[in-house]
Amino acid sequence: MGGSKAYPYGSTGAVRAHVLAALGVLKVASADQIHRLMCPGHKDNKAIRNACLDLARHGLTVSEGSARDGNKLWGLTPLGLEAAAEVLSRPLSEMGGTARGAARSGAPHSMAVNETIIAITRTPPEPTRPVRPAAALLPSQAGISGPAGIGTVASWATEVAHNLPSSGRNRSTVQADAVLLAPEAGVPVLLVEVDNCTETAERLAAKFDRYRGFFRLKAKDSQGREIPVWRTLYPPSAREGHPPIAVVFNPGVRTGEQALKNRMNRVLDLTRDIWDGRYERMGTLLNNRPDGYRDYSDAIPLIFTTLPRLQEHGPLGQVWWRCGHRQWETLTDALANPDDVDAWHRRDEEDRRRRAQQDQDRREQRPQWGATAPQQPETIPAAPPPAPCEDCGQPITGAPGIRYSDAPPEDGRHCPDCRSDLAHQPPGLIKALFTRNPSP
Repeated sequence: MGGSKAYPYGSTGAVRAHVLAALGVLKVASADQIHRLMCPGHKDNKAIRNACLDLARHGLTVSEGSARDGNKLWGLTPLGLEAAAEVLSRPLSEMGGTARGAARSGAPHSMAVNETIIAITRTPPEPTRPVRPAAALLPSQAGISGPAGIGTVASWATEVAHNLPSSGRNRSTVQADAVLLAPEAGVPVLLVEVDNCTETAERLAAKFDRYRGFFRLKAKDSQGREIPVWRTLYPPSAREGHPPIAVVFNPGVRTGEQALKNRMNRVLDLTRDIWDGRYERMGTLLNNRPDGYRDYSDAIPLIFTTLPRLQEHGPLGQVWWRCGHRQWETLTDALANPDDVDAWHRRDEEDRRRRAQQDQDRREQRPQWGATAPQQPETIPAAPPPAPCEDCGQPITGAPGIRYSDAPPEDGRHCPDCRSDLAHQPPGLIKALFTRNPSP
């Protein structure tokens, strides 16, 4: 095998670290899942299998069964859990358990959680030695044909317990299947629930009520102020309300499309009180329409998706259905609250600016007291055009700009030239008979 005495299967330190980090987060996984999560650039999972075998010789890993697809499942021993905490740079108290015995039943739920984490993370492949040409790589190995992911394996934690108040000796908890902390990708905190569609919709919906019970718990900070307990565990979500929860439905081969849709709608209806918020009416807008906002301070942003959608389009595509939004959206849009109090403040400020502008326009158009109205220039009606001469058709006043000092007086019928001609011509018999004032 080309190995050493300590590691007879020939694994490298880098690959052994990949196995410890993956199992420290996933708890139980197959070599194929570890390969796709940690080092998809490798040709196959042989190096991962060799690393698991070498770690098993040192008492760090153990295989107790196989998945339903026949792949051998690997987990950590208590000693391996300590080694994984070292690789992940986490306190051992945050590592959880070792998932002993889960592999004996095939771990169907753990396998679905692993596939969800792989589909969201989508680790880009690193170059290998020797470097293989792009034509020899699988699409999942190329790193350029598939959509991008969110976070790394270190961004995840699984089987995270949240303690609830209890009066008995047994502490009640609500356990998240996985928690993603990726503030660099705009996701400060995202709790993930994976549903294999094997339990009733009512039982799944009841879990979110327990989540809200935990989110409502208060604690005092160093200055004596009350803050939510979840703020001591996770960074603020930068949005009003409790941390968001993503439900990833895994229909498998037994749940059809219509059955899956009915299940999602049923869960949506049963959890309406959890995600809907409270409507607050705040008067009317400028157009007299009633206006208000939704108070999400005690609401949980609940988003749905399916495992096939995540695997095909990645977490940054339009694969998320926010309860109350009525459409598929990107993760950023799904987590936004377009009708919250901040949106109302923006509308109210815009409405105030419009009202102020309208008031200013009315003041400028209204005449002020004591002010004299502006004098309008007096308009002189235009003189009617002079009548034309009966003989030549020219104006009876003559051509403009010419003085006719020797012309006979105006008779209202002829222009100055025609009047002069008539004055120097002897009247004929007919003209003499029909002229009213014949010349002497």
